[in-house]
Amino acid sequence: MRLVQVLIPEGRRSDVLSVLDDEGIDYAVWEETGRGDFEALVSFPVPETGVEPVLDQLYMAGIKEDSYTIVMSTETVVSEKLGSLKERYSGYRISRDELIARSEDLAPAASTFFIFLIVSTLIATTGLLLDSAATIIGAMVIAPLMGPAISASVGAVLADREMTSRGVTLQVTGLLAAIATAAVFGLFLNETVFLPPVDIRTIPQVLERTSPNFLSLFLALGSGIAGAVSIIRGSGSALVGVAIAVALIPPAATAGLGLAWGHSGVVVTAGVLVLVNLLAINLSALILLWIAGYRPEESEQETQARRAVRIRIGTIVLSLVFLSLVLGTITAASFAVGSVETDANREIKAMFDSGQFSDMEVESVSVDYDIDDVLLNDPAQVTVIVAHGPNEQLPPDMAQRIDDRLTQSTGQVSAGPFHIDQDIVVDVVFVRGQTTR
Repeated sequence: MRLVQVLIPEGRRSDVLSVLDDEGIDYAVWEETGRGDFEALVSFPVPETGVEPVLDQLYMAGIKEDSYTIVMSTETVVSEKLGSLKERYSGYRISRDELIARSEDLAPAASTFFIFLIVSTLIATTGLLLDSAATIIGAMVIAPLMGPAISASVGAVLADREMTSRGVTLQVTGLLAAIATAAVFGLFLNETVFLPPVDIRTIPQVLERTSPNFLSLFLALGSGIAGAVSIIRGSGSALVGVAIAVALIPPAATAGLGLAWGHSGVVVTAGVLVLVNLLAINLSALILLWIAGYRPEESEQETQARRAVRIRIGTIVLSLVFLSLVLGTITAASFAVGSVETDANREIKAMFDSGQFSDMEVESVSVDYDIDDVLLNDPAQVTVIVAHGPNEQLPPDMAQRIDDRLTQSTGQVSAGPFHIDQDIVVDVVFVRGQTTR
């Protein structure tokens, strides 16, 4: 329930009370004893879904520009008359005015926004380098990205260009600032006493953001839907903000680390993930707000808003289709990397178990092959460490035989519409082994 209070301008009391009487709403009126611009204060309860239609009627009565309207959330309202009001104003969404107010509250002042964003990025970058999921999630609690994402969509459906522009600007500049912050922080840490030499491409939390697939798209779409639902229903926005931040800040920080370490593949793959998630969040929020029935207050602006929303949705969808092709390529490359590693271990073990190399034993198999190698058509480096006895004769063609076997089994990988040819280079390292009897 909501408690609405309206300061009635001089000469408008009868118009306002007539609207409330027609709507069947109980109210209380107090004579205004302050400045002479208002003659009375009217207060009335109404279900949250009834705020918008009632206020629209009051605005038509001419009280919007010359009055103050206050909408307050109530903790508890006890009355047997509430049932009829709830039946009359059925629905599940808050009013247009509340939606605007909540959107503005979620998008803080620019200085506050960037302070929280930079701090959360620094914490998230630390979590990536420490391979700490808990640290990354903790950083997301203070990331302020939900507000701009939602306000941009709210502005679009309500034909509020200023709100839309501010939301889009904060999102774009915010993510660029996050990438730059992570890059500068990474340059500061790289090869210093604060961080030992490390290949960031081997850190699992970084690897997760540089091996995106289509499941990442569902995460972003779900975050956008949850964000829109939370603001439409007026609940849970803080927790949803964490989900939206998880979809955006860690991959942006990963792209920044890629710049700091000079790994173009990390920058590209993490950057694609950022763009896909950003577009998907905005798309799902925009569609859901439009389906919920939010429209501009002025009827002549509805056609303009409808056209703008269609153009916006079309642009986002086309961009997602293009980026999905990139994402599909990365997914296929990830599949190729996994297949080479799995097949190499299986096939080499089978060759030694079959006795092709006498009593020699394979100590370990390592595969140096990642997404960058697939996309750049670089060969997979397979290193096999083989133990042999002191008098064992070493076969001169072992590396070639293993190469032939792996090329036959893993040289071609099909992943959906993608077909990847893989070159394999095999290195065999012999170590003399001894066994006690």
